Amino acid sequence: MYKTILFDFDGTVFDTGEGIMRSVQYAAEAFGYTEPDWRALRSFVGPPLVESFARRYNVDAETAKAMCAKYRERYAERGLDECRAYPGVVELARRLRAMGASVAVATGKPTPFTVDILRRHGALDAFDGVLGSEFDGTRNHKWETMELLLDKFGRESAVMIGDRDNDVLAAKRCGIPCIGVRWGYAEPGELESNGAIAVAESAGDLERMLLGKA
Repeated sequence: MYKTILFDFDGTVFDTGEGIMRSVQYAAEAFGYTEPDWRALRSFVGPPLVESFARRYNVDAETAKAMCAKYRERYAERGLDECRAYPGVVELARRLRAMGASVAVATGKPTPFTVDILRRHGALDAFDGVLGSEFDGTRNHKWETMELLLDKFGRESAVMIGDRDNDVLAAKRCGIPCIGVRWGYAEPGELESNGAIAVAESAGDLERMLLGKA
């Protein structure tokens, strides 16, 4: 069994896609870009927002930051409620903690937003720690968050759980394996091609992998 288990948040613990994509649409249209179908913005769920804005709209870093600030206007007001927990994942986190593992959330989402969502859903107590980025751009990269959590909870027998390529690549940089989850926002083959050691189809499947029973 793994001793330190880090969970990505968006697309792994909670399905936050609706709030994220609608808020991206809101920000894009405020800057003159037409996005009639918010579901086309799936690529924004997971990676750093500033980079995603810059890439999709071909804007400079300052404009991307301004778009991110506009995004947060809507997300703070409405997006926080446009989400749901994935079936069985929070319950799994609680069971893993009860078995003696250190279980934490390592996310690119701002820490205050993540804590707020978990608290609203009565799930904050399922994790030993929650750490993400900050509104000023601190810890904008997933690996920075992971490094701090690994320093706190231990690197021996540690694993990252995530749904996107940036989770797998951050885990590689930190020297730990990553197990992917199929229920998130990855494109077909994205997790495998970037080096996920396995991909879970459900929370039960993930539990068997983490306990060495898969």
